[in-house]
Amino acid sequence: MGTPDFAVPSLKILIQNGYDIRAVVTVPDKPKGRGLKLQSSEVKIFALQNGLRILQPENLKDEKFKTEITEINPDLIIVVAYRILPDTIYKIPKFGTFNLHASLLPKYRGAAPINHAIINGETETGVTTFFLDKKVDTGEIIYQRSVSIDNKDFGELYNELKFVGAELVLETVKIIESGEVKLKKQSDEVSTNAPKIFKEFCRINWEDTQENIYNKIRGLSPIPGAWTTYENKTLKIFKSQKTDIESTKQYGETEVSEEGLFVNTLDKKIKIIELQKEGKKRITASEYIKGLQIKNFKFI
Repeated sequence: MGTPDFAVPSLKILIQNGYDIRAVVTVPDKPKGRGLKLQSSEVKIFALQNGLRILQPENLKDEKFKTEITEINPDLIIVVAYRILPDTIYKIPKFGTFNLHASLLPKYRGAAPINHAIINGETETGVTTFFLDKKVDTGEIIYQRSVSIDNKDFGELYNELKFVGAELVLETVKIIESGEVKLKKQSDEVSTNAPKIFKEFCRINWEDTQENIYNKIRGLSPIPGAWTTYENKTLKIFKSQKTDIESTKQYGETEVSEEGLFVNTLDKKIKIIELQKEGKKRITASEYIKGLQIKNFKFI
C-alpha cells in the first residue's frame, strides 16, 4: 500500500526478489494541471507496468474494500507512504501489517519526518519498519537503519531514504518470513512530532539565526519551498550558504556585492544561492542580481 515515488523502490525490490504481490493499494486518480486531467499515483503507474492488480478505495472503512482484502487473504500487508489504515484492515493478514517510516522512531512521528529532521538541525536520521498499532507511528519496531544528513536538502535526503527504505523493507519481510522477529517497544517519553507542513510554516523569519534559516531552507527544498516576500510578491529560496560575516544591518535587509546576494539575520549574514520569483523559473542568485534596479532592499 503506497502512493508517491517514495514507495516504488520498495515494491520493485519485492518483485525482484520473487515475492507474490497479490494486489497494490493506492489512492484514486486525481485531476491535476490546467486541464484537470486525471493523474495516477506513481505507485499505480509502476503497478500497471508490472501487471499487478490495483485497488483504489475512496474510503478505507468501506465494507467492499474490507471484503476485497479478506478475499485476497494476504500473509502480510506492507505500507509505505499511504493513508492511516483502520484496524479492520491491518489486522487481516496472519503475519500482520508493517509500515516503513522515514525517521528513527520514536523521533519524528507524523507526516513530514524528513523535512522536520533537517529543519531541526539533526545530523542523523534514517528509516524504521514497525508493526501497525492503533496510534499512528507508535507500533513495535522491527528494524531501523541510520543515515547521515550532512548538508543534504529535503530532496536529496528523500531520494536517498527511499532506496535505503526499500532495502529495509526486504530485510523486514525476510525476518518475518523466518519467524525470528525480535521487536522493540517505542518510548513515548523521547518521541517527537513531525506534523504536516502548511504554507505559513514555510515563511522565513529573518529575525532568526543564520543556522536556523539555513536549515529551514534545506528542509523545505525543493518542495514545498521556503519563502519570503519582496515588493508584495513571493520569493522562494531553495539554496543558501552559511557565512562567518556578522550582520551589520536590520534582519531581512540585503547586500549585493561581487561575491553575491547576502541577507542579514539575527546574528550572521546568509548567502543566497538559488531562488525563484513568483511566476518565474528557478534561477541562481547571480542571475537574479543582474535584473535588479537597486542593490539593497529588504525581504519581509
